Amino acid sequence: MPDPHPFVPSARGKRAYRGISARVAENIRPKRIYDPPSEDDGYRVLSTRYWPRGVPKSAVSEYTTKTAPSRALLREFKHEGLRWEDYVPRYLEEMAQPDAMTEIARFAKLAESKKLTLMCVCEDQRRCHRSLLNGLILQAAEER
Repeated sequence: MPDPHPFVPSARGKRAYRGISARVAENIRPKRIYDPPSEDDGYRVLSTRYWPRGVPKSAVSEYTTKTAPSRALLREFKHEGLRWEDYVPRYLEEMAQPDAMTEIARFAKLAESKKLTLMCVCEDQRRCHRSLLNGLILQAAEER
């Protein structure tokens, strides 16, 4: 039976992961698409609803909209004042759809064996869906 608590406390107050989740956690890197690419990026995944301005298609390994917030949710958050606390459960609900879950599981499998850089356009990673997506990928890895 899988450990229902995949997290263990670490000395620095951050979460540490066990088993496959530890390897996946080490292999996932969040990054802004406008940051310069590096050799450590590995497989670069852009998860946005809209293609960002000025970014060539060659800048990413893969582009997906299935793990990005819907246009309606994005509009409410960016332009209509939806609070982050209200955004999070709605994004997670959208990611519970079969298409999104399939992509998340695929990213978890991919991150078991190679570096995976999750990218979008947001400047603040703490208030960006890529931080939530990272958690969903780790959760999917633990459930495998």
